[in-house]
Amino acid sequence: EVQLQASGGGLVQAGGSLRLSCAASGFTLDDYNIGWFRQAPGKERKGVSCISANDGNTWYTDSVKGRFTISSDNAKNTVYLQMNSLKPEDTAVYHCAAIVSCDSGPKIVLANDFWGQGTQVTVSS
Repeated sequence: EVQLQASGGGLVQAGGSLRLSCAASGFTLDDYNIGWFRQAPGKERKGVSCISANDGNTWYTDSVKGRFTISSDNAKNTVYLQMNSLKPEDTAVYHCAAIVSCDSGPKIVLANDFWGQGTQVTVSS
């Protein structure tokens, strides 16, 4: 059974840090492009970051460049999103997913099975 589980969210003050984890089961994460999305209340889902399977290239949306870092640990079959210098506008539910391509950011999820349960990130001012 294919499953993705995001974790590591929480409540943090502005300027703080969190590390989100995206753990996979039923498939090897390293074989897939993996993206992080976030959705704030009343807003559309947006791609935040992604990492390519074939070359490890990464992509970040402009608002998180220099603050967020995506990485992978093949031994743990887990992708991470290190989030530093958090801002209240980063507050959202964060999801990870296997995506079709990371060339211009995470846009299309590979299939419903490859969409992980989200984790809430709340940044207080």
